[in-house]
Parts: sequence; C-alpha cells; structure tokens
Amino acid sequence: MGNNWINPVKQKLAAGQPVVAATVQSTSVDAAAHLATLPFDFLWVEMEHSPITLETLRNIVLATRGREAMTFARVPVNEIWMAKRVLDAGVSGVIFPFTSTPQLARQAVAACKYPPVGRRGSGAGLAKLCWPATGDYTDSADANTVVISMIEEACAVEQIDEIAATPGLDVLFIGTSDLSFSYGKRGNQEDPVVLQAVEKIIAAARRHGKAVGRPAATGQHVQRYLKQGFQVFQTPSDLSLMMTGAQQYLEPLGKKAGFESSAI
Repeated sequence: MGNNWINPVKQKLAAGQPVVAATVQSTSVDAAAHLATLPFDFLWVEMEHSPITLETLRNIVLATRGREAMTFARVPVNEIWMAKRVLDAGVSGVIFPFTSTPQLARQAVAACKYPPVGRRGSGAGLAKLCWPATGDYTDSADANTVVISMIEEACAVEQIDEIAATPGLDVLFIGTSDLSFSYGKRGNQEDPVVLQAVEKIIAAARRHGKAVGRPAATGQHVQRYLKQGFQVFQTPSDLSLMMTGAQQYLEPLGKKAGFESSAI
C-alpha cells in the first residue's frame, strides 16, 4: 500500500456505510487472527474488560497484518499515556471508555494526534513496521487513526452537544449497558429513560456530523439499529460467539447450555 492509503473504516464512515467490529476478549492470538480473516471491518481488542496485555495486543497486531479487519483497541481508561502505548503497538483506532465530559473528548483526540494538533509522543518505531501505508508515518497516522469515544454516563448525555462537536472525533459509541446503570436502571436498556438518552445522543451526533455506534447482539439487531441511525456495531465477544456456536451444535443432540451471549 502506498502513501495514499486511507483507513477503510474511515472511508466507510465518511460514506455513511455500516461498520461492524468483532470483539476480542480472549488472550488467544489465534482467535483474533481467525476473526480478522472474516469480513469484519475491525477487531475491537478489549483491554478494559479482559486480561489482554500490551504484549498480547502487539502480537495480535502482527498476526493480523494484511487481513480483512483493522485492529483497534479499547483502552482501560481515557488517558494520553495509555492511548500512546496502544498506538505505538500499531493499532489504527482507539476506543476511549467513559468519555463523559468535553474535556475528555478533546483529550481522546489529542492522544491520537501528533503536535501541534495533539499531544501524542514520538517513538512509534514498532507501529511503523506494521502500518499499512508507506512514507511518513506521522502524517498517515494523524489522518487515519479512528478516534471513538464511549458515552456511558448520564452526565455525558447532559453535555452531549459539546462532546459531539469535538473536532477530530470520529464516533460516539453508546455503552448502552453502563448508560442504563448510570440512570439507575441496572441493565434495562429498553427503559424509556435510557431510550430517550440514546435518542438525544443520536441527534447530537447527526447535528455534528459524527457516526454513532452501539453493541449489537445479532445481525438482526444490526438491521434494526441501522434504521435508528446507528452506523458502528460491536459484536458479542469471541468467547460469546464460540459458546453460541457450540450451543447451536449441541441443541439438536438434546444438550442445552444455560448460556446467553451478549456484547461487552
């Protein structure tokens, strides 16, 4: 790939096309490599709710080079130093949890951009070795790294217009489960209060030209959410997909597991 490479996730977002992320929760590099051969748009490497380390992330990046899916990481916390480490490992997108203030939204963008626009530190020798584009890495990374901020608290919804207006922010991703807990609904994502908050986030994203995303348990859910204006979708984890597949195999044999898959 040459200097003119554009992150295909960026391209799809700009064209208004849906983007589907396969969630990697297990520490298996093989599982991630297999998922990356499927027509997912990116791998959502889960570092907030899993034991995945930076070393494992780096191995996933190396194992998925040239595959169908890009590799993104959800960092455990919205901090510049944390984003710096996953970016230097070679990811092409960062997902920031609990981006509940405009300041945190700006910090997320700053973490992914080199000065003078942002505050990313130089030292991406490892990232350069597996970046899809040739030529200047810093310019390409600034232009192609996808910045995703998660909206997971009621206080974020109260400031959603200012958060959505943040330059350089690509996606507002609604953590619907945490959002429901924030409103005291403890996982009830269909409560009218939660649904009203979701609509408010979608409207703000639309006003400010941002894509909006959410978890989607099944492909049928994706079809439903597309009609609401969602564009970015997170699958259940690799472990959940494995369990669902195993259950489908066992059910005709009269063996039913007490397991229900869900996105994390």
